[in-house]
Amino acid sequence: MITVPREDYRESLDALRSDIESMSEDVLDQLLCALDALERDDHELAREVIDGDDRINQQYLNLEGDCVDLIALQQPVASDLRFIVASFKILTDLERIGDLATNLARYALSGSSEIFSKIRIENIGETAYSQLQMAIEAYMHADSEACRVISDRDDELDASCQTASEAIVRDLVASEPDRWEIEQLLDDVSRLLLTVRDLERIGDHAVNIAARTLYANDSDRKLIY
Repeated sequence: MITVPREDYRESLDALRSDIESMSEDVLDQLLCALDALERDDHELAREVIDGDDRINQQYLNLEGDCVDLIALQQPVASDLRFIVASFKILTDLERIGDLATNLARYALSGSSEIFSKIRIENIGETAYSQLQMAIEAYMHADSEACRVISDRDDELDASCQTASEAIVRDLVASEPDRWEIEQLLDDVSRLLLTVRDLERIGDHAVNIAARTLYANDSDRKLIY
């Protein structure tokens, strides 16, 4: 088995946390740009988000490899092992959030800001973004209390998404489109429902990150799922 001096090992753990912070910042930026593209009907910005997904995927693969190497070569135990395993799983959440940001950008390309403003999608987006930002900060600072707050706040996001979805369906039922408008209306409704669903999923991943951080802090080992 290949080992490295203890000082280098600690530096590798610190570098992993720092690199995940860097990836997190990129994912947050992708999400913010996707939300802006939806709100402003900015197709150029939407395409930039879509093009940037490959960068997020490559970061994920690189850092996944770093986690595997640390476990395989150093055989860490106790708190170090929990930190590496939690970080490994957080990387998966971040990569999937990047995918969801790409979805939002694609919706922006196929819709218009007028459609999304009907249910004030920017408010739901701001809540999801804030929740993710808080989860990342909790991970970086090993803040268990913030992790618990994130779990509580997710109920607020879920309720907003439920309200928005119900409003979309009510509008569909109440509308009386002529036969030429039906196809466009169904496309708009589908796009709105998918947008709400993906924002809710971003919140779920933020809760995952908080739960995995709690596991790394040894607050509750059952919370790593």
